[in-house]
Amino acid sequence: MNETPIMWRHYGLLLALLLLMTGPVLAQQMVIRLDSAERHALRLHPRLRQSAQEIEEQRALKRGSFAPANPDFLFSAPTGERWAPGVVQTIDLPNVYRRQIRQAQAGLTLAERGLDVNRATVRRDVRRAYLLLQVSEARVRQLTYQDSLFQVLQTATNRLFAAGEVTSLQRISTEAEARQVRNQLEQATVDRRAAQRRLGLLLGQPDADLRADTDLRQTGPELARTGAELLRSLPAQDSAAVALSPTLAYYSQKVALSQSGISLVRARRTPALTVGYQNQAFENSALRYRFQFGVSLPVWFWTYRAQLQAATARGQAAGYQLQDQRLELSTLYEQALADTRKFAASLAYYEQTGMPQSRAIISQSQRLFRAGEISYLVLIQSLNQAFTIQNTYLTTIRDYRQALIELNYLRGE
Repeated sequence: MNETPIMWRHYGLLLALLLLMTGPVLAQQMVIRLDSAERHALRLHPRLRQSAQEIEEQRALKRGSFAPANPDFLFSAPTGERWAPGVVQTIDLPNVYRRQIRQAQAGLTLAERGLDVNRATVRRDVRRAYLLLQVSEARVRQLTYQDSLFQVLQTATNRLFAAGEVTSLQRISTEAEARQVRNQLEQATVDRRAAQRRLGLLLGQPDADLRADTDLRQTGPELARTGAELLRSLPAQDSAAVALSPTLAYYSQKVALSQSGISLVRARRTPALTVGYQNQAFENSALRYRFQFGVSLPVWFWTYRAQLQAATARGQAAGYQLQDQRLELSTLYEQALADTRKFAASLAYYEQTGMPQSRAIISQSQRLFRAGEISYLVLIQSLNQAFTIQNTYLTTIRDYRQALIELNYLRGE
């Protein structure tokens, strides 16, 4: 009569012990969304902090862009009786200072464009790492299901072998299939931990037990809609599609910076004014200190010519670099666009035909095998065919998302 309360007390103690054992593990898990991961990485990534400091550097240089030459403090003896102090200041024409300020502003804008490039790169890296985590988790779920199915099949085959209803070859084959799936599951678990660490490094939490908030296998329909809408909205010309690329804007600004450098070199070839205040009289003179004025002439013409040639070559190199980047971005865009269209068609097939067929194959093959209507060999072949379809479907989703990530990166989104 007292066995039931005692049994329930034992179950209660066992449940409490299990909760205590699993509590710390669950507490360490962190389910994270993609947008949250992006915001976190954009806030903490050292590359963006470096860009922020480079912007501060250029701002400081801009504040000091109005930079006259240092004054010359002199001691002279104009009368030959004693030494007297004086000062001489060389002042460039206003156009030189305007060009210096303009070049400093171009350098600041280039640093800001560099921040945009790094921000887009970090965002792409996070999206790739998050996708890798989703793929590894989906792979573990898929193989866990396969492993449980083959474990049940192996247990049933062992019973049938003991009863003399299957051959030793069938028993060994079942065990081999089960061990192979178990080995794949162990490898997928290691890959998942590597994906967690990769994303964790980008978030500044390399040891966190990260989990994606969605199962990649359930995102097929939403991905198909998103991809179709994107493909309909893309411009016909690749040059228009990559016009907003931060990389292209960065190299365009490098051209602007080099052009401002050429203008500054040309402005410095003009004469400068010299103003002085010195003692030019005897000690008993009523007005000993007087102003003096002069002109600083750029007589060392080969120096300015060499500087102009160097600045011109630098500007041409920046222009060719811009052309090269535009060509490379257009090539990458065309490849990403082709991949997107290719995987969109493949995903549509698996959504409409492949996946329903794989589920039907798994269900019907098990039912027919239990009814004795198909052989063990046909069952294994059918299960492997169905799982191959499901794995290819998962690979298609991964490749489709990778193509969209690259396409959006090239478009500056």
